[in-house]
Amino acid sequence: MTEQIISGNVKTAYDEFYQQHDEAWRMLGAKYKAQHIIGVCKGYPFKKVLEVGAGDGSILKFLADADFAPEYDAVEISDSGVAHILARNIKGVKSVQVFDGYHLPFEDNSFDLIILSHVLEHVEHERLLLREIKRVARHCIIEVPLDYRPGVDKRIKHFLAYGHINMYTPTSLRYLLRTEGFEIEKDLTSLIEPEVTRFNTYINQKKTKSFITSLKITGEFMVKNGLGQIFGAKKKEQLANAYTVLCKKSGDQVNIF
Repeated sequence: MTEQIISGNVKTAYDEFYQQHDEAWRMLGAKYKAQHIIGVCKGYPFKKVLEVGAGDGSILKFLADADFAPEYDAVEISDSGVAHILARNIKGVKSVQVFDGYHLPFEDNSFDLIILSHVLEHVEHERLLLREIKRVARHCIIEVPLDYRPGVDKRIKHFLAYGHINMYTPTSLRYLLRTEGFEIEKDLTSLIEPEVTRFNTYINQKKTKSFITSLKITGEFMVKNGLGQIFGAKKKEQLANAYTVLCKKSGDQVNIF
C-alpha cells in the first residue's frame, strides 16, 4: 500500500500538540514509561531498538541514560516531535524520521525491538500498524492506558481530547495481539504513581496544594497496590491504569477470515 492512510487532520493535531510542549509533564510520564519498558525487558539483551510514535523523545532519553540499548532509531508523524527529538542529542540515536503512521522505512527484521508506548490507543488502523511492526522487528513492547470502564461511552469527549480513539483492557489487548500473530512473553500492570497524580492535580489542574489531598492520593495508591498484592493478577488488571507487554512473532499462521 502506498497511499496515505493517516488522516491529514490527525497529523496536524499531533504536530500542534508538540508545538504546545509541556516538558516537565511529559518527562515525568516518560520516566515511569521507561521504567516499565526496562522492567518487562529484563534479561533480554536488545541491541537495535526502534521507537514508533516517539513523540518528543522523552522516553528514548530515559532509556539511553539507563543504557538500555547501544543503538536507537525513531519515527514520528509530527514534524515538531521530530524537531524535539533531534534537539535532545540523545546518546546512541542513529536516525529520526517523519513517517506516515503505518509504513516503516526499514527492511524486514531490521530491529531487535520496537517500542510502541502509549501509541496504539491513538491509531486509526491499529492492525495495519501491528503487521508492519511484525515485519520490521523480532520483538515488540507495547504499553497502553487502560481507559475502558463501564460507561466509557459517556465520556467520549474527554478521551477524544487526548486523542484516545481505542479503548483497551489487558484481555482485549492480548486478544488483538494474538490474532495478529504475536506471542506474549512477559507482561506488567501498573498504577499511576502518586508523584504523577500530584503533578496533574496541583500543576495541570491548578488546584490548591493540600496535605489532605496529598495524603488521599498516596493512600489510594497504597490501597490499590495492596489489593493487587493480596488478590493477585486478576485484581491487579482490574485496578491498573496501564498495561505493558513484551511480544515476539508467533510461529503460528494467523488467518482472520
